[in-house]
Amino acid sequence: MLQSAMQMTQEREAEWSLTGVPLPIILRPLSPWTDDDLITFSRSNKPYQIEKTKDGEITIMTPVGTEGGRRELRIGMQLMEWADKDGRGEANGANAGWNLPDGSTLSPDACWTSNERVQGFDSDQRERFLPICPDFIVEVRSRRDSLKLLQAKMEIWLANGASLAWLLDPYKGTVMIYRPNQEPETLQRPDSVQGEGPVAGFRLTTAKLWAETQD
Repeated sequence: MLQSAMQMTQEREAEWSLTGVPLPIILRPLSPWTDDDLITFSRSNKPYQIEKTKDGEITIMTPVGTEGGRRELRIGMQLMEWADKDGRGEANGANAGWNLPDGSTLSPDACWTSNERVQGFDSDQRERFLPICPDFIVEVRSRRDSLKLLQAKMEIWLANGASLAWLLDPYKGTVMIYRPNQEPETLQRPDSVQGEGPVAGFRLTTAKLWAETQD
């Protein structure tokens, strides 16, 4: 029985393979996908970036390149180091998915969530997509990303409860700061960006980001 179940799972994952499919693409499932469906699909198609919109559409994007991955890691490491020292919350990277109030499942490049908002979930729940929106969001544009789509995604984060969100664009040399009920503030090639609100005390060093990027 166990062998049969494992074989069925492997066959299902094989049917969901993205090999040979041009990206990006949007899938419109006939019935809503569960978290397990999305996890299975994502596991079968690493390293593609896969998210679910509030309408249930599955968005499949090309993974970032080597340089993009290094930028995301550098930013995530700074946030993680600060969060560990600060002790008021937890940092997560690009592989963590979040079930937002509007029904979408999104993954920011880096984020921070207060202890108060995650402490009510047990260890099993924390291995899955938590049904909350992080307090602080960081998205980093890669060369293949549409700036307009990323800007729209920042508004989605705010609409779902994020208190602060930063959009870093290495190619334009900008940091766009999003706050609820305000127009975005744009910084031009700052050496660093100072946190506020939920991440007061955090300072992200960005000078290397601009030095290493050529449009």
